Amino acid sequence: MLDWLRRHRRWCYALVVVALLAQMAVAMLTTAVEQTPTIDEPVYAGTAVVYLEQHSLRYNPEHPPLGKLIIATGLAFADARLDPAFDGDQTQLGRRVLYESGGDPDRLMLLARLPVIVLTLVFGLVVFAFATELTGPAGGLAALALYAFSPDVVAHGSLATLDVPAAGFLLTSCWLLWRARDHPARYLPLAGLALGAALATKMSALAAVPVVLLLALLATRRLRDAAGVALVAIAVVWAAYLAVDPLLRWETPPAPPAFVDWLPFPEPYRDGMRVQFGFEDHVWGGFLFGTHYQGSLWYYLPAALLVKTPLGALALWLAGAVALVAVRRLRPAAPYVLVPAAVLLAAAMTGDRDLGVRYAIFAPMFLAVAAAGLVALRRARLPVLLLVAFTAVSSLRTFPYYLPYSNEAFGGPSKTHLRLHDSNVDWGQDLGRLAERLAHYPGERIWLVYKGSGLPSHYGITAASPLDVPADQVRGLLVVSDSAITKADARLAALIGTSTPIDAVGHSITIYRRVTP
Repeated sequence: MLDWLRRHRRWCYALVVVALLAQMAVAMLTTAVEQTPTIDEPVYAGTAVVYLEQHSLRYNPEHPPLGKLIIATGLAFADARLDPAFDGDQTQLGRRVLYESGGDPDRLMLLARLPVIVLTLVFGLVVFAFATELTGPAGGLAALALYAFSPDVVAHGSLATLDVPAAGFLLTSCWLLWRARDHPARYLPLAGLALGAALATKMSALAAVPVVLLLALLATRRLRDAAGVALVAIAVVWAAYLAVDPLLRWETPPAPPAFVDWLPFPEPYRDGMRVQFGFEDHVWGGFLFGTHYQGSLWYYLPAALLVKTPLGALALWLAGAVALVAVRRLRPAAPYVLVPAAVLLAAAMTGDRDLGVRYAIFAPMFLAVAAAGLVALRRARLPVLLLVAFTAVSSLRTFPYYLPYSNEAFGGPSKTHLRLHDSNVDWGQDLGRLAERLAHYPGERIWLVYKGSGLPSHYGITAASPLDVPADQVRGLLVVSDSAITKADARLAALIGTSTPIDAVGHSITIYRRVTP
């Protein structure tokens, strides 16, 4: 048997790679089919339909168009139609396209999610290739397993959002720069394309630009090569906007001069940056370890990652990072793996929106590669195998509720809402599951406080808001999204305090029984 395995080693490795990606694909597809639209998805899907039908940049300017163009490749097969005379805002646009365009919202949402799912699987191959080049096939398999079983990557890779594509393009750029050390003419232009794709997907990728350009300089020791990468990246951003509207029709809102005016990007991109800066000036609410607060905490993202990352993965991330720095033959790779992740995390920690680990979704990608460094130490291979297995078991146990995952030290997915909120646990994804659960309570009056973009009536939910009537009239089932519970005002808190929890849906919605005297 051992001789057969040695003779067919390559096929065995290939089979394991296929198996890991296949289970990830099943997890993401199942999640995509079962979940109703999350907060951001209808806006991106609606904007993608506008790109396809009207070639207009007027919606969702705060994000560049490439990610939505990727989503549009799936929606091209949908039957969604938008009245050219529609002039609502982007939230109204999302609802119109999903629920009022005459198509099936579930099919449309699945078609929007499929391109992101495919791209997430492709990034898994990048993780595998990067780690294999650093530490060999065993390290590649360990890194791919950590990536494929990451609950956060599975959760956000199954949504029609921009976080995973932007992070994956940045990882790809760093991997290509690593390869450019030996073949600069072949890989530097590709690294520029990947960097440009990240910038053309989400503006948070701008934080990585100085690091990527320094890595290009480190790879070839030639300043002109770094400049070439920058020029290619800028060209990709322009190409993304021109792909939507070759005429770049855009009305710039009045605004005082700012440094963004000097950036070599299209005018809609620069104005989108202004929108993002406006978001940062807004005071957002956060929730961490049972405390609701206004503003942001600098340590929010590290704390949230501690809660939402499998314990085995956390151990391997830390040990692998140490190995990359400590092991001499791995040390040259540290700037390409650890420095981008550290800079991106530092930049994300300065943000004012404590809304989820999706703002650090690059961490399980880069640090899966870093974890492979531990495989270079022969004595560590058995512990690596055990920790990867522990990670896999933890991930599989949460199936198919990946969005509200938290590790065993924090009580698992059923307890996440006690420590985190928003896209960490409750992003509106369980409206369909709620409709199925309410069928078990026939004839009950439903009072609903729902945080999400879904339309309850489409799923057969007939409910009223408990906040619109006197408290003594609220009798029956009080259904509240867990994120609404974390930031409940005095009125909602009083209703909840005088009700009895009787059920939960998807670890994101709580059902109470309320009986008034």
